[in-house]
Amino acid sequence: MKFIEEVVVDAFLPTVRSMLAEDLRERGFTQREVADALGISQSAVSKYAHGEVARTERVVEDDRVRSLVDRVGEGLAAGDLSPVGALVEIEVLIRRLEDGDLLAELHEEAMPALADADAAFSVHDPESGFRERERVLASVRRGLRTLTNTSGFAGLIPNVGANVAECLADARDVDDVAAVPGRLVDVKGRAMVPGEPEFGVSEHVATVLLAAREAGAPVRGAVNVRYTPDIVAALAEAGPTVEFDATQPSDDAVRAAVTSVAERGVSDGDGDSESPASVSDTLVLYQTGAVGVEPIVYVLAPTAAAAARVVRELV
Repeated sequence: MKFIEEVVVDAFLPTVRSMLAEDLRERGFTQREVADALGISQSAVSKYAHGEVARTERVVEDDRVRSLVDRVGEGLAAGDLSPVGALVEIEVLIRRLEDGDLLAELHEEAMPALADADAAFSVHDPESGFRERERVLASVRRGLRTLTNTSGFAGLIPNVGANVAECLADARDVDDVAAVPGRLVDVKGRAMVPGEPEFGVSEHVATVLLAAREAGAPVRGAVNVRYTPDIVAALAEAGPTVEFDATQPSDDAVRAAVTSVAERGVSDGDGDSESPASVSDTLVLYQTGAVGVEPIVYVLAPTAAAAARVVRELV
C-alpha cells in the first residue's frame, strides 16, 4: 500500500527543492541563504548542488512546476514572498496535481490497482483563505518596496506617518486589512519601515479603505500621503479626486464622499456627464484638515502595489 503523500515526499518534494535550490543559487543566494529560505540544512543544499539527490524527470519537465519554481524563486529573492508564502504556493500546486493530474498518475504507477478503481482524488481546497492572506501580504511588501526605492518619497510622508495597506476580498473590519505596524516615517529624508506587514495594525488607513469599499469603490489597496493642492491636482490623472469632511467621523465622511463620486457622473471629455457613473478603479480621497487634524490624501487602488505605483509618479 502506497499513499499519494508518499509520492509527494519521495518524488515531488526532493525534485522541487533541488530545482529551487538551483534557482536561488543562480540568483546569487549563498548556500546558507538557500538553506534558510527552504528550511533545510546546508548539507542538503550541497547534495542538491552536486546532483546527489535523484530527480523525477516527469516533475522536472512539467511546465507548471517550472513556472512555480521560477515564481517562488523570484519572490524569495525580491523579498515579496516569505518562506510561509512559498510553502503555501507549493502546497497549492501539490493539491492540484493530486486531483487526477501528475501526482495522481505517479501514484497510479506506484499502485497499479488504483487505475482500475476509477477513484478520484480531491482531498484539498486549493483556494484557501490562508493563501489569500499571503497574497495580500506579498502585495503590501511590493508596495513598500516601490515606495522605499523611490527617491523623494519620504517628502510625501505626512507628520502622522504614512502606510501601505490592502484588505482581503471579503474584508469586514480592521483585522482583515494588512499594513505596516506603526506607520512609515521620514527620518532624515528616508522612509523608515518599522516592521513587516501584518493584519490588524492600521486602524487609520484601514478605516478609510473599508468605508470606501462599503460605498461601492472597487478598491482593496491604499497609500496615504501629505496634502497639498498640487499633489491632489497631480493625482487627478489617476482617477476621480474628492474631498471629505475632516470634522466628521472618517468612515461616515468617506462613505458620503465616495457616494458623491458615483452620483455626480464622470465627464466624457465633451462637457457631458455619463450617469449613473461607476467609481473608478483608482480613487483619490482627501481632507484639508481641521482643529487637531492634519490634512491627508488617500490613494485607493485595486491593490496596495497598484496604489504605490500611482504615488511613485508624484516624485
